[in-house]
Amino acid sequence: GDPAKRARLVTCTPSGPGDAACFRQVIEALGRRALRRPLTEAEVVEYLALQRFATQTSPHYTTGFDTAVELLIRALVLDPELLYRIEDARPTATAGILALDGYALASRLSYLLWGSAPDAALLADAEAGRLATPEGRRAAAERLLAAPEARAQLRRFHAMWLGYRTLPHPAALSRAFQRETEALIDRVVFDDKRDYLDLFRSDETWLDDTLADHCGLPRPAAGAGWVRYPAGSQRGGVLSHGSVLAAFSKFTDTSPTQRGILVRTRLLCLPLAPPPPTVMADAPPGEGTNACKKDRYVAHMGSGSCRGCHEQMDLIGFGLEGFDIAGRQRDHDDAKPECRIDGVGTLPGGGDFVGPKALAEKLIAGGQLDACVVRQWLTFALGRPVGLDEQGLVDAMVASFRGDGRAFDALMLDYVASDAFAKKKEAS
Repeated sequence: GDPAKRARLVTCTPSGPGDAACFRQVIEALGRRALRRPLTEAEVVEYLALQRFATQTSPHYTTGFDTAVELLIRALVLDPELLYRIEDARPTATAGILALDGYALASRLSYLLWGSAPDAALLADAEAGRLATPEGRRAAAERLLAAPEARAQLRRFHAMWLGYRTLPHPAALSRAFQRETEALIDRVVFDDKRDYLDLFRSDETWLDDTLADHCGLPRPAAGAGWVRYPAGSQRGGVLSHGSVLAAFSKFTDTSPTQRGILVRTRLLCLPLAPPPPTVMADAPPGEGTNACKKDRYVAHMGSGSCRGCHEQMDLIGFGLEGFDIAGRQRDHDDAKPECRIDGVGTLPGGGDFVGPKALAEKLIAGGQLDACVVRQWLTFALGRPVGLDEQGLVDAMVASFRGDGRAFDALMLDYVASDAFAKKKEAS
């Protein structure tokens, strides 16, 4: 019923309800978009049969050419290949390794870099065989990365990785936090093409007046823009953003344990054993006592079998306690003004620190952060954890990342140009 939408689907002018030539044109165009490949002649003939219903009287449809198009749409959205990416591939000289065809590569590229189906230009690249070579895939990826969809997709990766897709705050504040973080991602990766570790050590952040007042920072000159952190500030980079500080919370307050888990598992890629089945993880440590928060966590950390794991997490989290669940700096527990916060944390193997800026400096100095970034992005790209047999891929990508000055766009381009992107293992 919407003429503009109809014009996108029906690009020919039908002579009547039974115009098979025009309907074939619609089938081929819409099928190519929906299934991300050209339809076979057998499939086209099968869909052409739907036109018979468009020329028959029915109590359920208004007969006409548009009825045939409506039935086609209904049929296509029920096709499993619309929902699932079924990758056609051919054997290679290496036993058990298959090379993806051009249309499967187009889908891999588009869903990785755009989070959506390939456009007409990328399908044309597939049809012409340009995606079969590393150079062709790299050129196609460069075009995709220049589009707004690439920014949205990379923001999505960071929100999933750093845990701030949903935040425990009113919608307006949550969105302000996310805008701040997205602005820094865009600046580092796309606009300035900086060393990616600047995401963690930047001495500037993007604020509007409301968020500046909320965080106790200077207002931007024009109501919204980049603001430099004051000298001596504990803030620096994305770890000081309200989005990340709010993400790993628990019990309506900050959680040293959860923040420590964030650092160990998502920034250092160090696994943690699950808690014993007898541990009640849904109750805050020392619940019901009147002790200060850190004292309760320290007591819990030193009790029995809990010590080994909680030392790896809570000691890190203590160094971020100077910032509350809403990203504001504080010097005492929210619930107990008499409980002063020293904000001193310890990164195992890295020493003591106070605040997110110092933590980021420790993480960067340790040399593990950039390697973990690569692993996290490969996990996102693969849609599953990286396997033990893929360590060679990780090592090669880390070396490439470091060799390219840790430019994140170069990391993405190197991956799509690799054999690991263009091939897959044969199902056993």
